[in-house]
Amino acid sequence: MIELSLAEIAGIVGGRLLAADPERTVSGKVEFDSRKVVPGDLFLAIAGNRVDGHDYAEAAVQAGAVAVLASRPVPAPAILVADPIEAITELARTVARRLPARIIGITGSSGKTSTKDLLAQVLAGAGATVATPASFNNELGYPYTVLLADEKTEFLVLETSARGVGHIRHLTGIAAPRLAAVLNVGSAHLSEFGSVETIALAKGELVEALPDAADGGVAVLNADDPLVAAMATRTSARVVTAGERQDADVRAEQVRLDSSGRASFELVTAAGRAGVHLQLYGEHHVANAVIAAALALACGLELPAVAQALSQAAPRSRWRMEVCETAAGITVINDAYNANPESMRAALKALAIMSEGRRSVAVLGHMAELGPDSIAQHDALGRHVVRLDIAALIAVGEQARAITTGAALEGSYNGESQWVPDAATAVARLGEQLRPGDVVLVKGSRSAAMEVVAQALIERFGAADSAADSAADSAAEGAPA
Repeated sequence: MIELSLAEIAGIVGGRLLAADPERTVSGKVEFDSRKVVPGDLFLAIAGNRVDGHDYAEAAVQAGAVAVLASRPVPAPAILVADPIEAITELARTVARRLPARIIGITGSSGKTSTKDLLAQVLAGAGATVATPASFNNELGYPYTVLLADEKTEFLVLETSARGVGHIRHLTGIAAPRLAAVLNVGSAHLSEFGSVETIALAKGELVEALPDAADGGVAVLNADDPLVAAMATRTSARVVTAGERQDADVRAEQVRLDSSGRASFELVTAAGRAGVHLQLYGEHHVANAVIAAALALACGLELPAVAQALSQAAPRSRWRMEVCETAAGITVINDAYNANPESMRAALKALAIMSEGRRSVAVLGHMAELGPDSIAQHDALGRHVVRLDIAALIAVGEQARAITTGAALEGSYNGESQWVPDAATAVARLGEQLRPGDVVLVKGSRSAAMEVVAQALIERFGAADSAADSAADSAAEGAPA
């Protein structure tokens, strides 16, 4: 964070100093997890449903926090405010206005985190870059990320989420982006939005927040998604289209997949073309990479450098196509961070490619928040599994039962499709049925907690190698769309 004294912070957030030296400065970040506090930080005490941060105020100060931003007195130097979340929001709004960084926003129904991770790695070669940790993209995560930046930050990449119309408008009011990208409009959280048209309305708030073209505003829109492409009329920024369409300004051509399911393509722009070979698994990452490339090019990076950085970029966030080759010769693909119909189909397609010549197994939890279409969407998913010729299917949990119904109606037979009530039963069943050479995809919504299944399988069969050993732990379970 930009260095500020406690007196300055109290003035910004409308707080009252309690047993705190007004001249002491905060030189680190604003941290709400007392286990992550380092000297120079400001500890944010949040009273949650299960844990109250105020109970850890003293420990945070002992760990080096300068003071505590709290809503009630604590046995430590503090700035007392009515609402710590509102306080950090106001602090981030003030700091954002002082940052020299170019602020970049990313949203979409799926792929936000992977695109953000790709872009952050590309931009890091051109200057100091701060990006949203994991999927920390909501009303707490957005200002938290802003406050990770300081005077040396050149690029600030902010993932933005929404659970309703107006949410992204609120976030961009904290730190307004100069460049932004909308990836797609899908059916994630359809029960909350009501329709894909309302989802598009909410996602488009990001490009509405951009400055006009004359002032440097750039909107990168997915040319392959009609609802996203239509957002060009909602911004006065310069519009750059990206995707696989032949008329896209930045596009992928000659897309091909290797035997491991990793994509290569030609990145084509008006300035030329360059080859990219992604280290991420799944063809769906091509769209993410092209969007990241368009943003990086709009920031002034050269095409060869962008292509090279994309080819070197590694997975950064946990439980997203995280591939582990076990000692028993069984491949476990942990894509359990979240799920919606679009991401499920993408992951299943990757499974089909990665298991060529081997037996494929899909272990699927439910897809949450699909509203009245939930049963039909799960039924359709089961049919899709059969059409992809996935050898075996295990659906986990009551809400996933319709997946096996759809598979059976599509032609699954003789135990190829099974339903189990919980993760423990799924692990036991898999332990009996898996054999060396099998490739297993584990996926479901956050509320399904399918990472438990993936981890149990890795522990049971022994982790020999993981393609995501360096990926950071997710810091925002249950993050919005």
